[in-house]
Amino acid sequence: MTTVRLRPEGTADAAAVRRVVAAAFAAPDRPVPAEVRLVEALRDSEAWLPELSMLAEVDGEVVGYALLTRVVVQPGAVPALALGPVAVLPKRRGVGYGTDVVQAALGAATELGERLVVVLGDPAYYSRFGFVPAARYGLTSPWSGLGAPWQALVLPPSVSGDGAVPAGEVNYPMPWSRV
Repeated sequence: MTTVRLRPEGTADAAAVRRVVAAAFAAPDRPVPAEVRLVEALRDSEAWLPELSMLAEVDGEVVGYALLTRVVVQPGAVPALALGPVAVLPKRRGVGYGTDVVQAALGAATELGERLVVVLGDPAYYSRFGFVPAARYGLTSPWSGLGAPWQALVLPPSVSGDGAVPAGEVNYPMPWSRV
């Protein structure tokens, strides 16, 4: 039986994360996928939340990755999170490692009292985690015009939280503008 270890990225994991993200988003016309540069730029930004950079590890090999970073909803600069990229080594796809690592990241965010996560991705995939079209919550972004791929998930309120969900424009940190 294969045991999956889910854990936050550590300081020694940058190369393994780069390898997973590069393999997952590889294309002949992109020697270094934009997603690799995004992770590296976010790691050096104020949006980085190390406890929400989550790895799936099997037999000492990092096989999956999911990243949640800080975004803000205006008006009011209400903190929220952006999910992405999510990556699994191509040879390890179809086993559930992507689901495992996304659930681990969302669980960690819930434990930290986070309230809202947005993602730009395949609705058929992300709906399994509870994501719905972001427009339902009155959320807009540079990607709002894409329709269904622009999604949001409201996390369960923390014990001390008021349960309110912000509406407005989701502002991404600068590294996202280069994707």
